[in-house]
Amino acid sequence: MRAVLPDVLTEALARHGDRVAVTDADGSLGYAELADRARAAADRIARHATDGERLRVGLYATNCVEYVVGYLATVYAGAVPFLADSAFGPFELSRIAEDCGLDLLIHAPSADVRDVVDESLTDDGEFGFLTVSRVRRYSTPRPRLLDDTEVCRFTSGSTGRPNCIEFSGAAVSAAAANWVKGTGLSADDRIACFAALSNGLAFNTSLLAAFLPGASLHLSHGLPTASRVVRLLESTAATRLVAFPALYESIVRRSPEEGFATVRTAISSGAPLRDTVREEFTRLTGVPIHNYYGVAETGPLTYAADGRGSGLGAPLPGVDLLAEEHGIRVRSESMGSRYLNAPGVFEQRLDDEGYYRTGDQGQLRDGALHLTGRTSRMVNVGGRKIDPIEIAEVLRTAHGVLDAVAFEAENQHGEPTLAAVVATEPGVTAQSLRTHCAATLPSFKVPGILRLVDRIPANSIGKPSIERLRRLLGEPHSN
Repeated sequence: MRAVLPDVLTEALARHGDRVAVTDADGSLGYAELADRARAAADRIARHATDGERLRVGLYATNCVEYVVGYLATVYAGAVPFLADSAFGPFELSRIAEDCGLDLLIHAPSADVRDVVDESLTDDGEFGFLTVSRVRRYSTPRPRLLDDTEVCRFTSGSTGRPNCIEFSGAAVSAAAANWVKGTGLSADDRIACFAALSNGLAFNTSLLAAFLPGASLHLSHGLPTASRVVRLLESTAATRLVAFPALYESIVRRSPEEGFATVRTAISSGAPLRDTVREEFTRLTGVPIHNYYGVAETGPLTYAADGRGSGLGAPLPGVDLLAEEHGIRVRSESMGSRYLNAPGVFEQRLDDEGYYRTGDQGQLRDGALHLTGRTSRMVNVGGRKIDPIEIAEVLRTAHGVLDAVAFEAENQHGEPTLAAVVATEPGVTAQSLRTHCAATLPSFKVPGILRLVDRIPANSIGKPSIERLRRLLGEPHSN
């Protein structure tokens, strides 16, 4: 089957020539330069291919120009890129490598990949400061990719193994094209992106979507603080800001007086954005925040074009969305095909009409989607879905732990965070539990709030009382 993305990228990069394509703090590439760099790097990747098998290449790095080169190079080489969240720790990365049968890993030299790779491969600088390593072989057979799969991305699983979503090239291309059409993205736009390119918020709105009309993509290294946002906006004269709600909260707390003169659109997704934050951000900066609703498995779904209301906007082109009593169901042109490493799980969420059950509840009011809750147990923290049962199970394996319950709560800034109440024996500390969690979980799954108790409060039928657990978080304690 002929791949879709190489032709789409080739046409887009050729059409925009010397326009700026992508920048970071260390440099920039025009469209023609990006194409040349990606082709040279693709030749290096292709040398490791074997007959009859497409290479599986993991990308494990923070946002940078070299990440974009590596992604395009993998596509051009006829290989399949697996976009791993750089927040994943060694434990989850090794599970990905084994579950998905990775061949190569493109990563930062400082990344802890000792349990995953056999050797670093020599190159001539095609990948800049990033390193290309050969992934060690596992005894377990690797699952077969679908013939039309061209990109794989990850979402949190319920067993500690991130679910690997297979996307066809047609789905990836449709996600980008429909985003461009539905949001009015143009060649005049300069996108300041503070979400990881492995995440759907950035992947769908700021990668291929930027290149189709000839916009420029501006990336930032390091922790996205409010001051770093302002510096990037000013230095690039950005017209679009893409970020998670937590960053908008941080900007509002800083109360900036300048830096947003050129910004026309701010885009938020991944977690609920409080109306008070949205309104205060616009008051301070003059920039409306446009909410965007998407699901990892289905791609971008809605966009709030006016940026004024509290809803998540109307369905994007190529999206059929139903908000019903039992939850939101969607079909989209950008939908994933299945989970490579969890046979049958994705298919169980599809109904007989091919609609995907999102697990969200909501209503369509005047054509705009408003979320009202969740039908599943997953919690949303910083744009990442976390299974609280998985967290509780990890906590229960710690020495001295009698029981544990994890759930979503609010931190001191009113932002969603992961909390856990843990019944322990004497001598157990919150720090020891965090260290235990960090040994097997990525940093974003380690509870931000931990309360240690003698026993877990229960309701009248013996189940943990979430209401009483939440009250515990607000009481004084010595841990």
